[in-house]
Amino acid sequence: MKLLPHRSPMLLVDESHWEGDEVVSTYHVNGDEFFLQGHFPGNPVVPGVILCEMMAQGSFMLMTELLDGKTLTFLTGLDNVRFKHPVVPGDTLTTHSKMIDRRGNIIFLEAKADVDGTFCCSARITIVLKKI
Repeated sequence: MKLLPHRSPMLLVDESHWEGDEVVSTYHVNGDEFFLQGHFPGNPVVPGVILCEMMAQGSFMLMTELLDGKTLTFLTGLDNVRFKHPVVPGDTLTTHSKMIDRRGNIIFLEAKADVDGTFCCSARITIVLKKI
């Protein structure tokens, strides 16, 4: 599913689809993203916090049936975060996310990310659903 024909500054998912019980999402790092400016001069690398945001945004489809237009999702926890390989301009990051537990309005996810099969990072993500 193509999300948008253009990029907003903080939309970090280009495409998402279901594969069994997990959502697979991709994002192509063009090199002109604001978060690469100064990280690092002459050798741009996607910051780890942005990789975590990419995994969290890639997980969004897992919650679409829980959202009714009057509910916001808040990232409330990152556990067991591991970074193993840098992500640089020209890379297409693929995230794999699945829900591992739900307790009321609290959703627990497992996510991992790779570039062309090379493991880049992983995390356990906690998201809270809040009515507005």
